[in-house]
Amino acid sequence: MILGTAESINGVSIRLTDERWEHILDSRPYLRNYEEDVLDTIETPDLVLRAAGGVQVAVTSHGRNGFLHVVYREVNRGDGFVITAYLKDSYNRRQVIWRANE
Repeated sequence: MILGTAESINGVSIRLTDERWEHILDSRPYLRNYEEDVLDTIETPDLVLRAAGGVQVAVTSHGRNGFLHVVYREVNRGDGFVITAYLKDSYNRRQVIWRANE
């Protein structure tokens, strides 16, 4: 079941499924209240990182909680899906491929 969708910076519809959400919560229960934040991060990221295997990572700042990273794959020009999400206190500046307001 699809819990929600968000449009990536490339205009691709990215799905968040219940299976992926449960996967995220199994290893990161602290994200339980972040479902909308995950989708918002894809739609309006502060920056996007490149990652191995053709995936992208949308990142937004969450103040003292660090940076929310949402890993997703764009399968084609019209479809993609969330792989995972996590909070981290930093991000790899060398992997930035897109920044907001640039």
